[in-house]
Amino acid sequence: MTTICADEVGTRGWAAPITMAGTVFTVVTAEMLPVGLLTPMATGLQISEGTAGLSLTVTGVVSAVAAPVLPLVLGTLNRRTVLAGLMVLLAAAGFLAALAPSFWIFMLARVLMAVSIGGVWLLTIGLARRVVPEHAAGPATSLIFSGIGIASVLGIPAGAYVGELLGWRWAFAGVGLLSLALTTALIYHLPSLAPEKAVRWCDVRDVLQIKDVRVGLVLVALIVTGHFAAYTYIRPLLEPHTGPALIGTFLLAYGVAGVLGNFLTGALRPTRALAVIAGGIALATFAMPVLGATAAGSLVLLVIWGLAYGGTSVSTQAWGHAAAPSAPESSSAVLVGVYNGSIAVGAFTGGQVADHLGTTTVTWLPAVLATAALIVLLANRRQRG
Repeated sequence: MTTICADEVGTRGWAAPITMAGTVFTVVTAEMLPVGLLTPMATGLQISEGTAGLSLTVTGVVSAVAAPVLPLVLGTLNRRTVLAGLMVLLAAAGFLAALAPSFWIFMLARVLMAVSIGGVWLLTIGLARRVVPEHAAGPATSLIFSGIGIASVLGIPAGAYVGELLGWRWAFAGVGLLSLALTTALIYHLPSLAPEKAVRWCDVRDVLQIKDVRVGLVLVALIVTGHFAAYTYIRPLLEPHTGPALIGTFLLAYGVAGVLGNFLTGALRPTRALAVIAGGIALATFAMPVLGATAAGSLVLLVIWGLAYGGTSVSTQAWGHAAAPSAPESSSAVLVGVYNGSIAVGAFTGGQVADHLGTTTVTWLPAVLATAALIVLLANRRQRG
């Protein structure tokens, strides 16, 4: 295992987690771009908004399958080399999406993106403790996962702005260029990262026998499914009250709140953090149909929503590590698989609700599912005594 001496953390030692944060930023931006571009994408590809939302569903499904399978396929390949290769694949997929002449070619690009996204999530989620000293692993993990919130702050709103100014295809081309830049940075800044051990099917099976791992997966499924059932359709949800010009600004506010939420909840114990996350999402989305009927009300609730959801990745990762500390790659594989599968289910379910019952009804899904997550947390706490 490669380590970095403590006196390096102030200089080159932090270059690795910063680069990994940039990588997370890029894959999250790539995955979530349709959120800010849903309406122009649907128009350009001549499909409904619900059908356009399937671009997130397909990405989630393929990522969910790729995450647990990739460790078995990768074997003893150096993880730095694999990460660089996955970013090259993401670049190619971004350019293909930008040039796609039809919805089906665009969906092929999303499938290729999904393989890259699933692999990057899997490898990144447990690497912080390998590129900085043990005492700095916590801050480094929060730094890496801040890439999620920063993608909401910069990536997704930037995509929305680019879509307004130049067209939605240019936003995907930008992802391709950024992915190539990150490929170079990963090769230069990451140390050689041999796998700690080869992952076998039985390792994945064994980690699923741990009760706290299973509880964590249920919590991920409830929170993430509910979130993406509504967040995927946030643009058509907000546009009647804000107009297209303010969408990027509102997504920017959500993203800033998400970055802050990442660091605030990252400092809490996983159980308490997930309770805060579920409670915040339930509160914001329950109130959205009534208090979100104005631009000001929508903005306030979106900030609360961002604060709550911002810490989901770091908190669920902390839960998984605490539940299975001796099997980091196996527990990460099932966590990433369920996380991305939940994105797919949420986007698909929200699309069906939006197409058949109206976009304004989708916020009931995260409200109900986040409340269910609170009930699971309470029941698990009582069982522990």
